[in-house]
Amino acid sequence: MKIFCIGRNYVDHAKELGNQVPLEPVIFMKPKSALLQPHTPFYYPEFTNELHSEVELVLRISKNGKYIQEKHASKYYNGVTVGIDFTARDIQDELKEKGLPWEKAKAWDNSTVIGKWVDITAETKKNNINFCLYKNKELVQQGNSGQMIFSFDYIVAYISNYFSLNIGDIIFTGTPAGVGECVVGDDLEGFMEDESMFELSIK
Repeated sequence: MKIFCIGRNYVDHAKELGNQVPLEPVIFMKPKSALLQPHTPFYYPEFTNELHSEVELVLRISKNGKYIQEKHASKYYNGVTVGIDFTARDIQDELKEKGLPWEKAKAWDNSTVIGKWVDITAETKKNNINFCLYKNKELVQQGNSGQMIFSFDYIVAYISNYFSLNIGDIIFTGTPAGVGECVVGDDLEGFMEDESMFELSIK
């Protein structure tokens, strides 16, 4: 299982972190160990002093593929959910300043949370999907798939030019503006449309 992540896929988020709006998808990956397992508590990592949560729509790959054409890409994923890409922002800023990879800031154990899967239907694929994150019952981040710079199908096709996609792989499709810091004791809840997809507390 591979975890693909797309960075800077919403214009406002790219700008809020002082990044240029990309001309092609920014891809990074996480190992399987980055995925927080169900019923496992999330602990604030000891190596950061600035933990940020980034809520995203996540796709589930359902068919093996390579060099997928964009017009056929929708056949290669069949589920969507909401997840969090946790980021050690202080470490990421240090790495970016030195021109180094982001793994220490993004890919550590349990840095990735996904909610329950919803099967994608033809109706889902043609409609924009609303999603959001609440922290301590307060709305802190929201987005819509129609706001993405690169669509689901484009992302799937693009990734497949470089990496084989396999059944069970997941793709984080990017976070909208509004990322923010989390502290011990915060309660996070992610929604897709009006349905709660996950809840977790930071310990």
